Amino acid sequence: MADRGFATTVATARTGAMAAALTATLGLAAASWGIAVWQMHGMDMGVATRLGSFASFIAVWVVMMAAMMLPGAAPAVLRRAQASGGVRAVPLFIGSYLAVWALLGAAGYALYRPHGYVAAGVVVIAAGVYELTPVKRHFRRRCRDSVRSGFGFGLCCAGSSIGLMLMLMALGVTSLVWMSVIAVLVLAQKLLPAKAAVDVPLALAILGFGIWIALAPSSVPGLVPAM
Repeated sequence: MADRGFATTVATARTGAMAAALTATLGLAAASWGIAVWQMHGMDMGVATRLGSFASFIAVWVVMMAAMMLPGAAPAVLRRAQASGGVRAVPLFIGSYLAVWALLGAAGYALYRPHGYVAAGVVVIAAGVYELTPVKRHFRRRCRDSVRSGFGFGLCCAGSSIGLMLMLMALGVTSLVWMSVIAVLVLAQKLLPAKAAVDVPLALAILGFGIWIALAPSSVPGLVPAM
């Protein structure tokens, strides 16, 4: 009876730790969405968006990444909390995970320039092609596996989502519309198993979208902000 009571106590404590880790992760994501909406209001200029100072951009970018990426990272956070026996490892895991996206944001800031619709279309077409590559499939599979560190998990997920993130940079890096669309795609790819019947049509749709942007940008909803 004593052993059974101890096992029950341990199981209850573990369940509580998992619930706390999930609540913290999703709560941070929800708060980040609220902050992102406030930060990005009125900033979207489509392909002509200017990033401003590095400090202001990286502050917005990290919040965006927390909002977009943490819901899909929740299963990995739970696995890490379970492996470590509690929630103490969760802040470090999440922090190092977001550090990967901060580094990619810094690289994006260095390379980004306001651009035309043809350039945006080319980037979207390239993103569609990437969705069909073995590299994409490899990183998407790794993003669903157990990874010991948040940094390692972030690298895998960055490899999986890099095409979609380049789409965001090309279409409107401060656009809440495109941020929401990309966030849904990233979440679906993190949580759902890979199936050619879904993934191939999605890649072809992205390719077609890129061609549409290059040929008739003014007809693409959400691409050109209303003046």
